[in-house]
This record gives sequence, C-alpha cells and structure tokens, in this order.
Amino acid sequence: MSEIPTQRQKVNQATDSFESGIFNERILVLVFESLKWDIRDLCQTASVNHKLRAVAKRLLWRELCVHRAPRMIASLLDGLPNSRISGGWQPIAKLLFFCCGCESSRHFRPSQPLPGHFVKESRFSKTSGRSFLAKKCRGDVLYLSDPCEHPAAGREYDLGVYRGIFRGFKKSRTLEYLINRRVDFEEKIRCPYCGTRVWSMTAARLVPKRSAARRLGSQNHGLEYFVCLNGHLHGTCLLVPLSSDEEDDDDESNDDLGDRTVSDG
Repeated sequence: MSEIPTQRQKVNQATDSFESGIFNERILVLVFESLKWDIRDLCQTASVNHKLRAVAKRLLWRELCVHRAPRMIASLLDGLPNSRISGGWQPIAKLLFFCCGCESSRHFRPSQPLPGHFVKESRFSKTSGRSFLAKKCRGDVLYLSDPCEHPAAGREYDLGVYRGIFRGFKKSRTLEYLINRRVDFEEKIRCPYCGTRVWSMTAARLVPKRSAARRLGSQNHGLEYFVCLNGHLHGTCLLVPLSSDEEDDDDESNDDLGDRTVSDG
C-alpha cells in the first residue's frame, strides 16, 4: 500500500509544477504580453529569486523595451551585432519609465533635491535630441525625453528633469571629443540608470544653450546635463511658462522616429 502524500509533499509538488511553468521563457513572455509589459510587474518578478532575475536579464528587459518603444529601439539597434546594446537592457527599460530626480551639481543647484519616481508617460524624440548636440557633434543621434515637470519650492519656475540615450555612443563624435579633450569625469555623480561614471556636458563645453533651452522651454543658463560611458543622458533645467503659440511651434517633425511610452500605473 503506497503512502498517502503528506501536506508538505503536496505543497512541494505544486511548487515544482509552478516553477517548471514560470521558468518557461515562452510562458513568461505571454504573461507579460497580457500585462502589457508593465515595468513594475517585471521589477517585482525579477526580484523573486536569482533564476527569474537571470531570465529577466537575458530576455525580458529586452522584450519590454522592444514592445514599449519599438521605433526607438529599432533605431538604437541599427547596425549592432547580435542586438547587444551598450550597458544592457535593464538600464534602457529604467530610462524609458523612470525619472531620476535631481541633486545639486557643480553647475546647477536646485532649491531642494528631488527623489526619482516612475512616470506615467514619456515621449522620446531624436528631433529634441538634435537640439542638445553641439555643432561639432551634429552627426550623432540622440533620443531625448520631454522634461518631467516638478514644482520648485521658493522659485517662480518649475524644475524639469529629462533623460535620453545616444545611438552608437562608442562611435559618436561626442565621445571622440570628450576623449580627445581629456575631459574629466564628475567625481560625485554616477549614471542613475547603469551606475557608470559621467561627464558634465557643461564642463565639456558641449551644451548648445540656446537650442537646448528653447527645446526644453528653459532659461539659457538654467540647465545642466550629464552623459555616461554607455551613452545614457540625464539632466535638469529651470522651466519657464510657454505661451500657446510657442507650444504650437514646438511640434515634432514627421521624420522624428520617436516613441511615446505609457505606463499603466
């Protein structure tokens, strides 16, 4: 007479059955497709254990990026072997949906630091990115988000926080200039998306202040941004109110090839 399974054995069998399904990559992809690739769900899943974290790193972060920003990702991958992207896919996913907040830097001192947070919607545009490229670097391709607006305590302006990514940064004119001019890394600031060291574009004298300020709706002297070794950009600015005419003039061109990413949360 065979033994009747104990409650613990039943639990173990159920757990094994669950894990054999949840670690199946195709099943995971279908699950996240049904969840519309919500980044919060993927963050929670990747934090469960090392196996799910490995699957997320190998597959799921890339799939999220491809599904939520298809045109921008297709452009970023253009010409890259094996679809490998500098810095990995998790930082790109974070960059798509996470405003990094801001702290004081050498060239920009907000009235108070701002914590990072998920955003409900972001638009990334290479038309906006062109406004942030110095003349000597105009051949580069940079995707830039609209600024995330935050009330600035004690100021008449709002604080804008923006982020972006270069295509093919390792071969860009921007990186070539930074290396040839031997521009130093910032000592106290790291990329909020991949953790690598950053250059201050203000210190490097690579900020086209008029075009960048106009694109953001900011004061010429009220902006600062950084670029890391993997080509991730983050920055802050002081925003001024725009008239309706100015907003209409700021529409994106038809060849923008950008993406609007929407978070369901």
